[in-house]
Formats: sequence, structure tokens, C-alpha cells
Amino acid sequence: MTTAKVSYTLPKNLVALTEEIAREKRISRSKVVSACLQELADRRKLAEMEEGYKAMAETNRLLAEQFLPVVAETWPRWGASDNSEG
Repeated sequence: MTTAKVSYTLPKNLVALTEEIAREKRISRSKVVSACLQELADRRKLAEMEEGYKAMAETNRLLAEQFLPVVAETWPRWGASDNSEG
């Protein structure tokens, strides 16, 4: 992974929190910020995927409703008395 040096202005309470977490975890402040941003990106991607799956489910439901009458006409009924095994 390549990195880039950036400069941001943050509220003092977030700077203090970043430093506290960095001390606790014995990592750099940059890694704390990077981990937080990565978690936010992961959550965002998960939410996008969830929306996509919901849209696919709705499409599949609509297709199933459209094809159900055709399936009912063409497939034999399960448990019908016309059973060739015997």
C-alpha cells in the first residue's frame, strides 16, 4: 500500500482522542486515523452492498410473481395421483 502525507485540521477533542487511542494501542496517530477511515469505508461499502441485495431481491420477487402462473401450468403437481412408480 502506498501512502501520502496530508494535513488536516481537527477539533482538539478528536486530536486528544486520537493520541489516547494511539498510546493505548501503541501505534501512531496516523494509523489510528487510517483505521477509523478504513472502518468508515468498510461500513459504507457494506451499506451499498445491502442496498444492492435488497434491489436484487425485489427484482427476483417480481420475476417470480410473473413466472408463477407459467410454472403452475407446465409443471406437474407434486403428489398427483398419476404416479408411474408403484
